[in-house]
Amino acid sequence: MSSADTEKTVEQLSALAQTTRLAVFRMLVQAGPTGMAAGQIGERLGVAKNTLSSHLSVLQHAGLIGRRRDGRNLIYGVRIDEVAGLIRVLVQDCCGGHPEVCAPIRDLTPTD
Repeated sequence: MSSADTEKTVEQLSALAQTTRLAVFRMLVQAGPTGMAAGQIGERLGVAKNTLSSHLSVLQHAGLIGRRRDGRNLIYGVRIDEVAGLIRVLVQDCCGGHPEVCAPIRDLTPTD
């Protein structure tokens, strides 16, 4: 893994290593491709607008979420391509060249 890839991975994991940001990220994963308005996220989590804005900025800077404008609303959504890349990095060298040992990871479903 290149040093740039390592830095990106560390930034993404650091962004998720905070309770509110992890909750926002999980909420956006559940929302799927339609995403959610910032106000809706704040209401559900009970987070003040300025605090939420900071958390969204960290997640966006890490590349884990994106945003688009819809009228007066900012809609945030998870960047599945980046999440998939992060997961690949975490498991790419799994089990020292014995990928069969990683089957439990590969076979995970959302209900596990």
